[in-house]
Amino acid sequence: MTEPFSKQSGQCVLVYDGQCRLCVTAKNGLEQLRGESHADELRLIPYQSEEAKQVLGAHYRPGRPPAAFLVHPDRTIATGLDAFLPLLPGLKGGHPLAKFLSLPLVKPFAYLAYRLVARYRYRLFGEVPLKRLD
Repeated sequence: MTEPFSKQSGQCVLVYDGQCRLCVTAKNGLEQLRGESHADELRLIPYQSEEAKQVLGAHYRPGRPPAAFLVHPDRTIATGLDAFLPLLPGLKGGHPLAKFLSLPLVKPFAYLAYRLVARYRYRLFGEVPLKRLD
């Protein structure tokens, strides 16, 4: 069993939609790309878990999440594309992508694309059964 999130842990928590096929696939890809060397820096938990409710606090709303959330050790929360941008440099090939997404003309389109995909993700990619959260 993993230990609960704490400010002292120095660990970020990425909260993803555990029923969205795209989100679960992205989570699995993140786990593979991070490898063992960064495994202790980021925890991935589904939005549909009790732990997500605790970690997100007032930001949690019942139902499907509007976006992904990245909770930093100091408890600040980034949502949507901003939840993924800090993770890019730690991934294979992430530095060039982070640089590209930081370009002034590209970034607004990236935010728009994220919002559109987040809004229609179930229609575009489908739903997966939620894994048992023991």
